Amino acid sequence: MLLIGVIADTHGLLRPQVREALAGVELILHAGDIGSEEVLAGLRLLGPVQAVRGNVDVLPWAAGLPREQVVEAGGARVLLLHDLVRLTRDPGPARLQAVIFGHSHRPAVYVQNGVLYLNPGSAGPRRFRLPVTLARLRVAGETLEPEIVPLLDGESS
Repeated sequence: MLLIGVIADTHGLLRPQVREALAGVELILHAGDIGSEEVLAGLRLLGPVQAVRGNVDVLPWAAGLPREQVVEAGGARVLLLHDLVRLTRDPGPARLQAVIFGHSHRPAVYVQNGVLYLNPGSAGPRRFRLPVTLARLRVAGETLEPEIVPLLDGESS
């Protein structure tokens, strides 16, 4: 089994709680709106990182990041992108087991046509009254077990 950390919408803030929440992960996927190269550097101290560019990632440091990418991890094919409305391919024929996205700052987990859709929520500055979260994803072949993880005490999602 492979344990993946899933994070999005950090907007330049790498909270100290992220280190504990991502302890033991073997891969970190960042679904965009990273905000600064320091966030990626901090995440790389915790494990290998794959990231995509979000709409706020416009400075030169982010130019080399793709808008979307397919990541093969633990036997699963996962599409990583920032904004779900920019999804241009049908996950079924593309043999994807999951679509990971951010942008809305709202954590979400649902299955549609046999494909897992996972938004880890926002791990960056709080937006309105939305929770501050990330996700962990356990992958064993084509079996995926997502978990939303609150980063601030007293929150649930």
